Amino acid sequence: MVKILCVSDTVVSQMENAAHLRRRYHDVELVVSCGDMPSAYLDFITSVLNVPLFYVRGNHDEGYAERPPGGEDLHDRILMFKGIAFAGLEGSIRYNQGDIQYTEGEMQRMVMGMMPRMQLRKMFHKSAVDVFVAHSPAYKIHDGEDRAHIGFKAFLRFMDWYRPRYMLHGHVHTYDRRVTVETEYQRTRILNINPYYLLEVHPNGAHEHRDTGSPPASEK
Repeated sequence: MVKILCVSDTVVSQMENAAHLRRRYHDVELVVSCGDMPSAYLDFITSVLNVPLFYVRGNHDEGYAERPPGGEDLHDRILMFKGIAFAGLEGSIRYNQGDIQYTEGEMQRMVMGMMPRMQLRKMFHKSAVDVFVAHSPAYKIHDGEDRAHIGFKAFLRFMDWYRPRYMLHGHVHTYDRRVTVETEYQRTRILNINPYYLLEVHPNGAHEHRDTGSPPASEK
């Protein structure tokens, strides 16, 4: 079992407390960011815990071009960690002229572009990918009604075609704890991990997860 600390969108004050991090997350082995996170925040968490970082950029992470966090950018890549395959796609739906925004067609082409790599992995492994990391949600699953927070239909196709065990995303804030943050779609468990979530993944394919973030103590 691999314990993964997932963060997204909202800076939480207790995560800036080194003593709290060491006490609460001493056995975490990897940090995953679903985007819209300051580089300094991610660097602090990973430095205190002394673990690697996988991340995708959110639509507000344009500053990464000059000062990226110290980790592996998952966008349009497949990376392994302790027997678990991670794949990522960054950004949100295009709603203005931001650099990290995509039309539905652009995202669909990126999803299709991963197919040769996914098929190759499927030939030699049990599954093509275990954890799909995105900033945006999928269409009509945890997304919003306003243009900036509409999810990608392309992500439904990603799950239809590549069957990840998990999809992790942020982008949609969860100030109201009555909001649905966990959904089953096909064979994928979809989790809105904003502001943080402790995920436990078994490399052998078993599901286990726990510890959603409490309401944020401070807002980004």
